[in-house]
Order: sequence, then structure tokens, then C-alpha cells
Amino acid sequence: MTVAERCRELTDRFELPPRSAEKLNALLKFVITGPSSLTNVRDPAAAVELHIADSLAGLELCQIRAATTIADLGSGGGFPGLVLAIALPDAQLTLVESAARKADFLRETAEAMTLDNVAVVAERAELWALEAREQDVVTSRALASTSILLEYAAPLLRVGGSLVAWKGSLGEDELGDAAFAAQELQMSSPLAVEVADDLVRGADRRQLIVSEKLAATPDRYPRRPGIAKKRPLASK
Repeated sequence: MTVAERCRELTDRFELPPRSAEKLNALLKFVITGPSSLTNVRDPAAAVELHIADSLAGLELCQIRAATTIADLGSGGGFPGLVLAIALPDAQLTLVESAARKADFLRETAEAMTLDNVAVVAERAELWALEAREQDVVTSRALASTSILLEYAAPLLRVGGSLVAWKGSLGEDELGDAAFAAQELQMSSPLAVEVADDLVRGADRRQLIVSEKLAATPDRYPRRPGIAKKRPLASK
């Protein structure tokens, strides 16, 4: 199966809008071959699974399907944010990336792909949270531990909104700290949703960690930039 055929297969699976397969294929080519590309995965057959299929896994959740505003934290090379922007053209995607070089790449790619529903914020999530609120969903892939992601996401979400984090298997310590952080931040206890085995071919076990904002975030959050990583919320 060619990469183009795999993109069409994924488009059909998730019933995406017309021309989504062509756009996903074009995005993959741009990311792999672009002069500013940030990915180390250069094999198209591997990249379509690790970047495109993995990002589309979020569409298995009704929270993402129904979202009109999504903030993707630590967007880096553009996943899942750019893929979700193609899949959900009626949603507004904000890609939050503090590294200037990566933010420039995201802007360049979104412009080249004419993704008018994408905005790029070159700022730390803790600082952006001081001016941005009421997101339906906050997403993140390979950024930080779940407890830290909860602290980043909570101030950005509307009550009833959700954090969705792409993760592998979580250890007991991370799960315990995440439950503690969720309670502190007025978020629901994180729920692990297994990604279908046949979706991301050749990948290890994948999970989507989901936590809903139950009430207003305590005023002491967000803490100053860097504190969440330096002194993460933990059960011990």
C-alpha cells in the first residue's frame, strides 16, 4: 500500500471532509522533505503511521470530534495539531510552541498548506494561559508527564473542556501523581482510552489520557513558567 493509499484509507475510516487524504499526504511530504523539517522519521511508510495515523487517533474521542477550539501544547513538528486542523476544518487550532525555531516551522507549514484555521503562539503555556481561556480541548503529544500536562491545561480549558494527551503505557507513579494533580486542579481523574491495535501500524501500545475540567481552576494556577516541571504536583 502506498502512502497516498494509506491516507485515503485513514480518511475513509474517520469519514473526513473531501480532499483530506490529499492534504494529509501533502503535509507528510512537506514535513519529511521541507528544509526546516523537525522530524527524524524520514521513511514515508513509517511517518504516515507515527505522525498521521497516530494524530488521527484523537478522532476516536467525541471530545475532539465536537471541539470548536483546540490548543495543542508543545506542538513541535506539528503533531497532532496540523493533522487535526486538516481533519476538523471548522475548528480553530492554536499551536503553542515556546521554541522560536519550531514556532517558525509551524507557521511556515500552516501557510504553505493554507490552513486558515491554524494560529501559532510562540509562548510558554503558563504565560499564554494568562490571556487565553475557554478552550474546548487541550491536546499534547510527547511533551511531559501527565501531572504536568494537567497543570498546563487546566487554566486554558473552559469548565467541561478536556485535556487529551497521547501516551504510551503509564507507570503506577505517574498515574498516582496524575490523580493527585487532577484533584488539586479541579479536573476529573485521568481516564486511559486504548487506541485500536490496527490504527497505528507497527507502533507500541498507545493510549489517550482524558481528563475533564470540573470547576474553575484555583487562582494559584498557572504557576510561574518552569515551576510545574521543577516542582510537579505529586502524591508524595
